[in-house]
Amino acid sequence: QVTCVEVVEAYVERIREVNPLINAVVKDRFEEALQEAQQVDKLLSEGPGDDYLEEKFPLLGVPITVKEAFSLYGMPNTSGLVNRRNVIATSDATVVSRLKQAGAIPLGVTNCSELCMWYESSNRVYGRTNNPYDLQRIVGGSSGGEGSVLAAACSVIGVGSDIGGSIRMPAFFNGVFGHKPTTGVVPNDGQFPNAHGVRTSYLCTGPMCRYAEDLEPVLRVMAGPGVSKLKLNEKVSLEKIKFHCMDHDGGSIFVSPVDKEILQAQKKVVEHLESDLGVQVQRVAIHKMKYSFQIWSAMMSSKDSEGQEAQRFTDLLGDHGKPVWPLWELMKWLVGMSSHTLPAIALGLTEKLVNLNLSGKAKLVSMGKSLQEEMEALLGPDGVLLYPSHPTIAPKHHSPICMPFNFAYTAIFNVLGLPVTQCPLGLGSEGLPLGIQLVAAAYNDHLTLAVARYLEKAFGGWVLPGKV
Repeated sequence: QVTCVEVVEAYVERIREVNPLINAVVKDRFEEALQEAQQVDKLLSEGPGDDYLEEKFPLLGVPITVKEAFSLYGMPNTSGLVNRRNVIATSDATVVSRLKQAGAIPLGVTNCSELCMWYESSNRVYGRTNNPYDLQRIVGGSSGGEGSVLAAACSVIGVGSDIGGSIRMPAFFNGVFGHKPTTGVVPNDGQFPNAHGVRTSYLCTGPMCRYAEDLEPVLRVMAGPGVSKLKLNEKVSLEKIKFHCMDHDGGSIFVSPVDKEILQAQKKVVEHLESDLGVQVQRVAIHKMKYSFQIWSAMMSSKDSEGQEAQRFTDLLGDHGKPVWPLWELMKWLVGMSSHTLPAIALGLTEKLVNLNLSGKAKLVSMGKSLQEEMEALLGPDGVLLYPSHPTIAPKHHSPICMPFNFAYTAIFNVLGLPVTQCPLGLGSEGLPLGIQLVAAAYNDHLTLAVARYLEKAFGGWVLPGKV
């Protein structure tokens, strides 16, 4: 009914309208996108047949945005690091290339946290991104620009990556859908920083979308041949899923208690599943989840099977130059002279502390392996766990620095290698998004995606900001 050019023009107009408020798109490629849209319309007018086009180009003419940490040809690729402000991508990351080959049209790149290692998307290159539901709130990180741009209806699909919740936190804070696939299915090539050593098993690239039904087709394109490891063609009978529910991590001293509104939203999901599907949702208390943050930290900094050390964050901050001295950077930051953000400096400092207690670290790595076995046994071939996405709704800017470890609610599933779909559940009393994580055993992504589609119908999914 509409041309591709009209669709792309509508999204370009929307970005121009709202981006001055949210600062999510940090560099656009509108002219190129409109030229690509003209080519799509030409292809359609020549009419090789809809079935042929759908099979060859499943995302033909669909506007997308890409996290700036991924290479998108001709676009900056700084990851918010001042040292890299002149770096322009000369090729496409693997997932970006696959999306383009499927016919998608990138509109530009979006903001992230410095080096993608913090849950507020703010850096010294592009500044801070704001939440479309309340500009005084964070968008999450590190794929925060994607969460914000999707929530504000400026894009259809977002490319995100996640090593501690970097897809799911922004999806939660901005009320959209995000999927962290089973580890090792979607390639991570072409992003900076990329994972090395043991972290290659924890970093995941995945889709972010406003609508649950879009996650699966985008995941298929992103995964390429790797999609054969997943069971996306299997029909899911929701009544046969064994649902488990856990309200909180058991009371970690490092993490905030879960907000009442988040618990209430989760309770409503349980009640709806039980009354509508006639299932029994099993309450569980997994003791080791209380140590989620410590387990994640220990496993992130452990050696891989070949004895290779994890890459140090202070080396990444120096970006092929001299490693950064976090204490010296802190002194410079206090007088406004550091080119790094406070969270990045703080991470550099804590990194040194983690390696001081090696025997404690070994115990935590072992606890992580045992938790993985416990989770796989609990979930099995047909289980889905309902678990809070974060202890609080979208916090105000800067406040994460006071509770830096709240990301443990998402991070634990990275080191466990499990697929997780982040699902919005409408807005709370302050007009901010609520949501829930849906977790399954490895390679059972089809289960969490099916439950997300079901919950979208039941709870309304994405809500346009400013509508309430």
